[in-house]
Amino acid sequence: MDIASITELWDRVFGTQPDPDRWLVFATGLVALAAVTPHGVWRVARNAVTIAHEGGHGLVALLTGRQLDGIRLHSDTSGLTVSRGKPYGIGMVLTAAAGYTAPSLLGLGGAWLLSADHITALLWGATALLLAMLVMIRNAYGVLTVFVTGGAFLLVSWLTDAQVQAAFAYGAVWFLLLGGVRPVFELQGKRRRGGAPDSDADQLARLTHVPAVMWLLLFHTVSLCSLIGGGRWLLGL
Repeated sequence: MDIASITELWDRVFGTQPDPDRWLVFATGLVALAAVTPHGVWRVARNAVTIAHEGGHGLVALLTGRQLDGIRLHSDTSGLTVSRGKPYGIGMVLTAAAGYTAPSLLGLGGAWLLSADHITALLWGATALLLAMLVMIRNAYGVLTVFVTGGAFLLVSWLTDAQVQAAFAYGAVWFLLLGGVRPVFELQGKRRRGGAPDSDADQLARLTHVPAVMWLLLFHTVSLCSLIGGGRWLLGL
């Protein structure tokens, strides 16, 4: 690959793209809302949120010096991330707290990129994260879901025109922002009914001696504030 080709690729990935039409931003938000709200659609779409959830656990585990053994994604949209290290301390706390906050924070970061017109950079960055995660997947269903999701980002970023890229990118970010809110309410409902005794919030309560309800409050705060802030960026407010 010559210098001109490298420069062209660099400009394509890290350059800016035109702002999409305002109607497209609203339309992709409505589509994302339709993927999050109905129970039947959500049961399928939630797989993407699980990828972000378990990816958040895995990334923070690595950043805090823990050894990541693997990630499993299941067809019932549950997941499991296994890491090794001290079973206590700040690294373990941050790793446990990363799951329910990851989709919303990824959506917030994506909204910031889109507000700066870096549509292609967002698509390629998401592809890179998914490919890195693929190495750590330890079951067939997980490999399939991550491979298909990453392939979709790659194909859209490489083969489609600017309008399609913008629609896909805005739709994905809206989905992370909206989809990051519902799992926290679902967890709250399960705990109210006596379920999920070993949830992230309960693990954090045992690690920190801070009540699980306070960790739920943190998850709600992150998800709702990310939705409000990210939504304002996407809408150009």
